[in-house]
Amino acid sequence: MAWPGSIVSLFIEGARGSRKVQPAGVDLSVAEIYKASEQGVLGREERIVPRYVELKPGMDSWTLRPGYYIVRFAEAVEIPVNAVGLCFPRSTLLRMGATLHCAVWDPGYRGRGYALLAVYNENGVKIERNARIAQMVYLSLAALPSHTYEGRYQGEGLGDNS
Repeated sequence: MAWPGSIVSLFIEGARGSRKVQPAGVDLSVAEIYKASEQGVLGREERIVPRYVELKPGMDSWTLRPGYYIVRFAEAVEIPVNAVGLCFPRSTLLRMGATLHCAVWDPGYRGRGYALLAVYNENGVKIERNARIAQMVYLSLAALPSHTYEGRYQGEGLGDNS
C-alpha cells in the first residue's frame, strides 16, 4: 500500500507543509549534477563507483546535452523500517525528453541520494537548481524486515559523509 504524501513528508527534510507534498508522495529537487569521469566496475565481489566531476550551474541552471548525468537530491531522506522507497521522474521531465533512473531505497536508509538522469532530447534540456525533478513514494512492507539498510551509502550527503 502506498503512503499518502502527508505521511511521507514526515521523513523527508523540508517537505512537511510545502508544495513538494503530493497525494501519493513527495517531490525531490536537484541540488547538484555530476558527470562520471572514469569507468565504473560492478563485479561479483568488487564494486568501484567512478569519480564524478560536478557541473557548475550557469545563472543557477544547467543546460544539458543528450547523455547521462548523476543527480544528487537536495533533500535528506529517511526510509522507515516498515517501508520501502521508490523514486520516479516527474512527468514534466518525461515530456521534455529526459528521465531519471532510481534504485530501491531500503528500509533504514538515511541520506541525500542520487539518481541517474538520462537526457534523450536531441536539443538538450535546461534544469534550474532546486527544481522538483522526482517523486519519492513509500510502500508499506507486508512484514518487518529481518534487518535494515547498513550499506556503504548509509548517511551519504549528511554532514561529513560524501
